[in-house]
Parts: sequence; C-alpha cells; structure tokens
Amino acid sequence: MLGVLVTAAALAASCSSGEKASTSTSTTTTNSSSSTTALPRLDGQAFSVLGPWTKDEQATFQKVLDSFNSKTGAKGVFTSGGDDVPTILGTKVAGGAPPDVAVLASPGTVEKFAKAGNLKPANPAVQAAVAANYGPLWTKLGSVDGTLYGVYADASNKSTVWYNTKAFQTAGITTEPKTWEDFLKASKTLSDSGVQVPVSIGGGDGWTLTDWFENVYIRSAGLDNYDKLTKHQIPWTDPTVTKALTTLKTLWAEKSLVGDPATALQTSFTQSVANTFKAGAPSAMVYEASFVATQITQEVPTAKVGTDAKYFAFPAIDSSKPTVVGGGSAAVAFTDNPASQAFLQYLASPEAAKLMVSSEGSGFASANKNLKASDYPTPTLGQVGADIVNAGDQFRFDMSDQAPSAFGGTKGQGEWKDLQAFLGNGDVSAAQTALEADAVAAYK
Repeated sequence: MLGVLVTAAALAASCSSGEKASTSTSTTTTNSSSSTTALPRLDGQAFSVLGPWTKDEQATFQKVLDSFNSKTGAKGVFTSGGDDVPTILGTKVAGGAPPDVAVLASPGTVEKFAKAGNLKPANPAVQAAVAANYGPLWTKLGSVDGTLYGVYADASNKSTVWYNTKAFQTAGITTEPKTWEDFLKASKTLSDSGVQVPVSIGGGDGWTLTDWFENVYIRSAGLDNYDKLTKHQIPWTDPTVTKALTTLKTLWAEKSLVGDPATALQTSFTQSVANTFKAGAPSAMVYEASFVATQITQEVPTAKVGTDAKYFAFPAIDSSKPTVVGGGSAAVAFTDNPASQAFLQYLASPEAAKLMVSSEGSGFASANKNLKASDYPTPTLGQVGADIVNAGDQFRFDMSDQAPSAFGGTKGQGEWKDLQAFLGNGDVSAAQTALEADAVAAYK
C-alpha cells in the first residue's frame, strides 16, 4: 500500500539503544487494491496503545490491532481511557511511563505533546503511507510545525443531519432540505403533522452545541473567517459571530421546533438520538456527526441505518458551497519502540482502514482516499466516508477541538457553558461577550 517500501532494518534504526527489538530483517508484505506495504517482523515485541474507544468501537479497533499482531508477530495491547485519555496521558508522561502509542481526538492535544518534546516524529515509512493514502489536508492535520506525527485512524463527518424516514413520509416530506430555509420549513411541516419536537437537541452535552455553531458559522462566515476564529485571530464579538448566532436563534428559539430549551439542556446526546428513532419517537431529526449511526445501533437496535434512519448534508446558508466540518482520531508515537512506527504505518494503510469501517456497530468512517464505498457495511456509511474524502479543501476540523481545552473542550466552562446559556436565553449579545471573555482567558 506504500509507494515506498522500507525494510525492517531502516525502521529499527530509529529505536533507542536501550530498547532493542527482536526484529528480524525479513518483512511481511500485504497486498491490497492500491499498493503494497512492507511491515517488519516484530516477533515477541510488546507495545501498548492507549485510546478513547469503548464497546463496539473498541471491538472494531481490536480487529485492527489483532491483524497487525498477526502480520508482524508483535504483541500489542489496547487500553481504553474513554474521555479521559488526555488526562491519563498527562499523568503517564509526567511519570516517565507513557504508552508506546496513543490515539488523540484533538489536534490541540497532539500539538501540546509535540511541542513539549514528548512525541516521536513519523519515520519515512509512515510518511510514505500517509502520502499514498491521504489527501494533503490530513497530512497537515497530523503535523506540527511541518513535522508529521499523527496518522488519522478514523474520521467523522460532523455536517450530517439524521432523520426518521417514517416521520418524513407521514409528514409528506419527499425532498431532503438543502438550505437553512428548507430546513426550517421541513421542521414546521413536521410540527404540523403532529411531531412533538421536530428537532432533537442534546444540549445537556455542551459539545453538541459547539458543533451546531461551527456548521452555521462556516456556512455563513466562510472558510477564511472560520480559520481565523479557530485561532482567535478575530474576536467572538465579530459581526460574523453575531450573524451565526442570530441564524441559530431562528431555530433554537422556536419551541414548536425544538421544544422547551430547559428540556433540551437536560437532554444528552445519546438521548437526543434515541428520541429521534425509538418507538413512538417524539422527534424526527437530530443533528450530529456520522457517529450518530453508532448510537442508533446501540440505543435503538430495531432502527436500521439506511432505511429507518438516513441523513442529509447540513443545509446551505446564503448559497454556501458544500462544506464538511469533521473530526478524527490521530495515532501518535510516544516511544522509540520499533512497533510504534510500524503500527502507525499499518494504520495508514487501506487494509487497516477497511477493518476500521467494516463494522456497522462501530459507525467508523475514514479519510483514507483508497477505500471504496463497498468497503463500508452499508451504502449510507459509504456515502459518509465519500463525503469526507471528497470534501477536499472544503473540509475543516472541528473548531472547538482545535481550541485550548479550557475554552473548547471542558464541561461546565468556556464555549460549552456559554452556548448552553445561549440556548436557554437566546441573548446573542450576552453570548458573544461571554464567549470572547472566556476565549481571551484560554488563548493567552
């Protein structure tokens, strides 16, 4: 799968003298539809992987790790840190005992550890694998100051609105909304047809509200302003933010469309999905990322993705171009264990990507450009993956995931808290003032 084949000796050269590997000079060659990958023999070489995945997602990733172990003779072990991976890592790094590989969902976290000198740069084999299988954007996302560290093991499309097909049929909606005006109109039609809360909002989890904002902002303010706000190069009091929040308010302030904001603020993301697809569902649409497919499988196993549940692209605003806001999890190496780089190399291959996306229960998607739609378990999930790859330079990584965690990634503070307050009171000016004050404190 690589355009360049690298021998085991070249890979092992990067390991420290104190960590000699039981690596032979032979390689394991794996054929795929696109190219060939040479992996070193790593017989008996133990290595550890720390990542966020649990349940079905963990089981899917384990298949990838098992495949790597089988091909190389390595003995990799995965440990789930759930949502606490950054905290666990900080403790382990401070104690001098980091995992060999960690999977991080935030580019900001990758940058933090890279700039502290804790990460090992990708070796030539990993660089070649990424170049062969990913677009330039994903190389940039995995790099810090021009040096590649991370391989994106998965990706998510956060510009998807999922809907209950039966509710749409009952309401007589035959065309998926294309614009914000269409979206509001469809929501009103669903309300008129008897749907209690047409749009289910999981406001109890503040991160869902940041995703709402980002999709409206990028479509109303454009890519350049999105990039500037991400870096806090323009303030949250900017008129572009005013426009985005005002647009959001046309939906969030309408109780006939989203229900009582107080109830939305008590609703978790998982509940918002269940409320849209369970028997007797009170809602018909839920906005969130492609991993909604995973939640549907887990929360409402009777609802089938692709038949009972489908999605449409987040609606355009002011004739905006199709744009994808998304996320992903980057695997990075913390040690010179030779298995670390070899595993990153394998993760970048179409073979590993296919294993990652093959399970309907996990709902994983990939930015690997050499995957085919047929590699996914359903056409719907295949389309999710295609949307990510085909977005090209119209893809932007989740804004809050790139911000300092104190602003964009912490429960009860920063952007999460401020947007929850905005959902509750609809005060655009107050929201902007609070957002700017919290951003100033976090970015300094």
